[in-house]
Amino acid sequence: MYDGLLVTCVFALFGLGLIMVMSASASEAERMFGNPYHYAIRHAIFMGLALCISGAVLQIPIKHWHDKDGFLLVVAIVLLIAVLIVGKKVNGSTRWLALGPINIQVAEVAKLFFFSFLAGYLVRRHDEVRENIKGFIKPLFVFFVIACLLIAQPDLGTVVVMLVTTMGMLFLAGARLWQFAALLIAGATAVAVLIILSPYRLRRVTSFWDPWQDPFGSGYQLTQSLMAFGRGSWTGEGLGNSIQKLAYLPEAHTDFVIAVLAEELGFVGVTAVVVLLAVVVFRALWIGRQALQDERYFEGFFASGIGIWLCFQGVVNMGASAGLLPTKGLTLPLVSYGGSSMIILSMAIAVVIRIDHEGRMARTQAVGGRRK
Repeated sequence: MYDGLLVTCVFALFGLGLIMVMSASASEAERMFGNPYHYAIRHAIFMGLALCISGAVLQIPIKHWHDKDGFLLVVAIVLLIAVLIVGKKVNGSTRWLALGPINIQVAEVAKLFFFSFLAGYLVRRHDEVRENIKGFIKPLFVFFVIACLLIAQPDLGTVVVMLVTTMGMLFLAGARLWQFAALLIAGATAVAVLIILSPYRLRRVTSFWDPWQDPFGSGYQLTQSLMAFGRGSWTGEGLGNSIQKLAYLPEAHTDFVIAVLAEELGFVGVTAVVVLLAVVVFRALWIGRQALQDERYFEGFFASGIGIWLCFQGVVNMGASAGLLPTKGLTLPLVSYGGSSMIILSMAIAVVIRIDHEGRMARTQAVGGRRK
């Protein structure tokens, strides 16, 4: 017994993502590899791996995630340290561990494993989180350690996503509002300082405010993305007819795939992606809420955390492409090109589906027991 609506929307996003990666990457793949389908083929392989791995994850009882949450946290920290020592450097960032032909972006692994740990902590220290400032601070210290390792890569976007998700999970656990106010102020201050101290990040923020001031420099990505949105209008230029993807818009098949989609499929296509992603997010949050009502607290916190993560990452990606938020280098969940992101997000969704499945089975058994 699985959530049919959730699974359908996930596969729809997979399919749409494959089509858009094929379209958005064809020009660059032809220029770099002499094969316009190079990235599309790799994306299809990643999809196959994601489905196989998430299928295996689907067989793992959630109890095992709960029992091993501390071990998973240690694995995440070790991977984050390892990538700083022996990681592969791309575009000035050291975010990938090379395992033969596969590059693993360890920040994606860290997200899932940290949220598993946090869900377990909120179960073990539930009363302490609600009543004692120490219970609120302890997981933030762990987050601080992970955030420092991520900043060293550097990867501020992942830190922001994890911070927002952490705040959401702590809120669900019943932490007090004044603690959130203090955390929000501290987090915003820390992000502001990191931006000010980094000329690269500062240029991103200032170009977000007025990208047309330097359209061929710091504002180049955003102006090209905005032109793609503008050309798309209501119904788009037609699949494959994007001009901006032809060496104008950088990262067209990764960070800015929604801009190419907007140009080719228009407002209608963007709305379809938003609706599909919103359904996935709301189903994850609903499954988390149902688990909390059934007093399956680890499952409830974990599913809710995954829902918040998917929601915020999707909002940041689309907001950055549309000029509503500074660019952060985050993928559009289940749509953008990127093996690590696709595999880890697929695993996360498989966890949500497993949580829902176990809940349905438990409720069915409870009803059967009452009838007897």
